[in-house]
Amino acid sequence: MRIEDLSTSLVRNADGIYASSGSHEVSYAEDGHDTCFNVEDHSFWFQHRNNCIASMVDNHPYRGALLDIGGGNGYVAKRLVDEGRDVVLLEPGWVGARNARQSRALEHVVCATIEDAGFLPGSFGAIGMFDVIEHIEDDRGFLERSVSVLAPGGRLYLTVPCHDWLWSKADVDAGHYRRHTFDSLERLLDGLFRVDYMSYFFRPLVGPQYLLRALPYRLGLSRDRGLLSTEAEHGSGNGLATRAIANLLHREALKVARNERIGAGASCLVAATLR
Repeated sequence: MRIEDLSTSLVRNADGIYASSGSHEVSYAEDGHDTCFNVEDHSFWFQHRNNCIASMVDNHPYRGALLDIGGGNGYVAKRLVDEGRDVVLLEPGWVGARNARQSRALEHVVCATIEDAGFLPGSFGAIGMFDVIEHIEDDRGFLERSVSVLAPGGRLYLTVPCHDWLWSKADVDAGHYRRHTFDSLERLLDGLFRVDYMSYFFRPLVGPQYLLRALPYRLGLSRDRGLLSTEAEHGSGNGLATRAIANLLHREALKVARNERIGAGASCLVAATLR
């Protein structure tokens, strides 16, 4: 696979990253990539999400290459590449693109938006948006623009945070516009994609997120992101609570691997096919 064969406007720079001359504003925390990079490799949250994404892709495979839109530091792309899949990481933030190329040694890294990248129609067999679409105000318009890069019958893979009643300062700080439900996702994809699989996940985190983030935010008791720190949420210290949650998440991952639908959770997984 050669990026030069897929795009009319991307040039590889001295760092080995493909880039275009355009730029677009992205709704994402300024220090978001560095914050994530510092916890990803030791985080039960990121590990569980990766396990579920990999199982979903196994159960609903694609042909050709996957465009990982908003792929950040390359944590998801690295897992998929290591499992033998072709992936192009598209990340508009320079810090994330640099981490993906230099620290995770991904070969195909593009620092651009989908609008600026200039990919030819039908270049990809799948697109992934892993905790991305909630950062985009006009999410339907973004999907409509993105589908042009998909080959006929191409796949879409999504993960998103769920439920308005879990909204907290953490969402504000992250640059989220919304949290989703099954119904809102079905409306978002209606007419563009046929949903093949949709499931909630992160069910064990619903209670902690509500009690330690959403409820204090609603009551005005906390002016910061909540009582659940980034390190605590991602399992820093590997304490008893972390091990208990990780055990519950392992059971949840087995359900996803069996293509079973989970009826409750703090996030949602989607696999869909272009109509």
